[in-house]
Amino acid sequence: MLCWLVFAGVFFLRKKPKTGRTQKRDRSSLIGLFIQIIGFFIVWVMRRPIPSDLLPFGKVVETILAIVAIGLAIGSVWMTSAAVLVLNRQWSLGAQLIEGHRLVTTGPYKLVRHPIYSGMLGLMLATALALSRWIAIIPATILFVAGAVIRISSEEKLLRQSFGQEFEDYVRKVPMLIPRCFLRKSSAS
Repeated sequence: MLCWLVFAGVFFLRKKPKTGRTQKRDRSSLIGLFIQIIGFFIVWVMRRPIPSDLLPFGKVVETILAIVAIGLAIGSVWMTSAAVLVLNRQWSLGAQLIEGHRLVTTGPYKLVRHPIYSGMLGLMLATALALSRWIAIIPATILFVAGAVIRISSEEKLLRQSFGQEFEDYVRKVPMLIPRCFLRKSSAS
């Protein structure tokens, strides 16, 4: 719950910087946000009775899942917070580019192109591991990822239009949502 409070605080309590005029906007990203919210809703509504296990594999597995959930929640809140700080005045709820917009590739943007969505996904999964029934994880994740894909498509369309080859080079180097350390390729590839 502490991670959820920090997560909400990142967005609601941050000092709102003065933004430049919006140059380009794509409101279709808000449809993706709505779909992501449905994923979160499923996780919160399909709660299991506490104390009860997520899976019937005993206390050792439940302890491991609890440790994973805590680590995932902390890492997710860090990633989201760091991304919002790096973006500063460029952060917005919907896809848009403001006057003087720059392509951000530092901080958590070195790890993934969309660290806020990565953090949101991680926090949703951590919440599911801690509170939800196992059956909630699959539809919630599918809906969240579908919404993220809509938002990412919208944002990346604007970034391609504005930054061209610079953005394409960044796309080749940095994965979309999951850091490369979790997507290791074999040396034979």
